Amino acid sequence: MCALRTSLTDIATDDLKEVIKIIRDTVPVGFNHHTERQDEAWMPERKGELPIVAQEYESALYQIGTLGSGNHFIEIQKGSDGYIWIMVHSGSRNLGFTVANHYDDVAQRLNRDAGEDVSRGLAFLPESSEYFDLYWREMNYCLEFALANRKLMMERVEAAFMEVLPEVEFADFINKPHNFASEEEHFGETVIVHRKGATRARKGEWGMIPGSQGTRSFLVKGKGEPMSFESCSHGAGRIMSRSQARKTLDLKEEVKALKDRGILHAIRNRKDLDEAPGSYKDIDEVMRNQTGLVEVQIELRPLAVVKG
Repeated sequence: MCALRTSLTDIATDDLKEVIKIIRDTVPVGFNHHTERQDEAWMPERKGELPIVAQEYESALYQIGTLGSGNHFIEIQKGSDGYIWIMVHSGSRNLGFTVANHYDDVAQRLNRDAGEDVSRGLAFLPESSEYFDLYWREMNYCLEFALANRKLMMERVEAAFMEVLPEVEFADFINKPHNFASEEEHFGETVIVHRKGATRARKGEWGMIPGSQGTRSFLVKGKGEPMSFESCSHGAGRIMSRSQARKTLDLKEEVKALKDRGILHAIRNRKDLDEAPGSYKDIDEVMRNQTGLVEVQIELRPLAVVKG
């Protein structure tokens, strides 16, 4: 995730609609990729052997600067600090997906060969294996690619704002990953912390915790709580599965709730209900449950949302 503050303290609805239109014209969403190869200068430098990255590199040049689907979003928000903010949630796209699946397959094979019966998602790469170092480097490349992907989208969003409101300026860029492994020191030991749907919250470290497209998000500073391995939640989290949301939520009610709040939303039909606010936990309760982990700095209210 990334966040960026604009110099705007307000934005007219017509201007906001025009900004969103330009974003949709310049940032592919869902399963769409760019039709043209993007500037290779956006791609992170490849260091050492990265076999899966090398295999997927050309495709990644068409994926960089694209949003994806699911819970990925571009959101325009009004902050409690008085400013308009931009938030982008997207990852390493198909590149990261392919790297993860490849090494999960390798890990399962290695575990079976060693007599370990480990299910998918829980298979591990022994530190003594050559694949341990390979995956570590490819995973970190994917983290760098994910950041470059968000930065390119953020640049396109900035351009959309400047086309509509030429006087706008930007500052206070924040970046925060939440699906990664990191070698860290905890309780006197060097360990690898896997954060999945969690984000790091070291003392004084900035982070962001999104709600849903109908609720507030939060910019926070970590408190460095050792018992959580200096971590906090990444977001509200789901209260129901995607299929359950599509089956049980009322489309008209969800749309009306967003419309009543004046939010330019991304719910068009029943298949979009898996990302409706009703499918997520109460973000206020989530934040109350982690007051020992983070301190809220700025609350962000959604104004407009672009999703896949």
